[in-house]
Amino acid sequence: MTSLLQQLSTGMADLVEARAESVVQVDARRRMPASGIAWSADLVVCAHHTVEIEDDIGVGTADGERMRGTLIGRDPRIDLALLRVDGSLKPAEWAAQAHLRTGNLVLALGRPRQNIRAALGIVTGLSGSADSRRQIKRMKAQFWREMKGDKRRRKGRKWRKRFARDGGNWALALAGGVIHSDVVMYPGFSGGPLLAADGKVYGMNTSGFPGGASTAIPLASISDSVAALLAKGKIQTGYLGIGVQTAQLPDNVAESLDQDEGLLIVSIEAGSPAAQAGLLVGDILTALDGEPLERIDELQVILTRLDVGAEASTQFARGGDLRDGSVMIGEK
Repeated sequence: MTSLLQQLSTGMADLVEARAESVVQVDARRRMPASGIAWSADLVVCAHHTVEIEDDIGVGTADGERMRGTLIGRDPRIDLALLRVDGSLKPAEWAAQAHLRTGNLVLALGRPRQNIRAALGIVTGLSGSADSRRQIKRMKAQFWREMKGDKRRRKGRKWRKRFARDGGNWALALAGGVIHSDVVMYPGFSGGPLLAADGKVYGMNTSGFPGGASTAIPLASISDSVAALLAKGKIQTGYLGIGVQTAQLPDNVAESLDQDEGLLIVSIEAGSPAAQAGLLVGDILTALDGEPLERIDELQVILTRLDVGAEASTQFARGGDLRDGSVMIGEK
């Protein structure tokens, strides 16, 4: 037993030492510096919420070299920022999330100071954007079955409490795929890599989501964001050009949809996609692209995954009647 533990201990220390070169310090806030991962020889991915200063970003390497970082762009959906440095870095070795399983041992690395730091944990769960949506739909369907016969005006409030109690997190649904772990996120660890036993990087750690949970953004999400930021310097987000608030649906509409709330349109920008689609102030949106809408967060989640320029179906209540339509998704 002692020999096995010694081998494991030595193996982990060797792994940290071998991957430390790809972990950098990112000094872009007034508090403790954070961490970053060398994406390529001159690019660094780090946590968006740790980049508070854009004009004078410092990037520190394992050997103490200090580089200047320039902000290329941000993707707040996955808490990612992309920097370009004026030096040469050793890129990290990335792996696909598909090879990671719940229960696997993982190491979180950080470089809030010059020396590398590490924390050990296990993967407590894996989720993707499609999985998140399916989970929400299953939770909601089960809730409506349990609440059959209850007053509709009480269902919305009870559903939101149930969703939060059972671990629902709209920020994570917005982010898409995430890796959950029980790794302790020490100050300055956000932006650092999550390593598995094969020594490869499976995600970028962040504590930037509500609740401060230990999560990591996987390679697929990071790759998409990096490509978009390099191409355009920004992330395209779907846009309808409306102001909305939650509202009760008319009784007949609520009965037919088994849904007691929708999003009341309180303002429409001139020339916006919503205006061109014929939507009016006073309409109550009940679905977009086939997915029910009861909360503003739900609309935000759907708009992040719809392609700009794509046509999406709409469903809305007008004058007590349920209507169908379509809208061309604009760019925010």
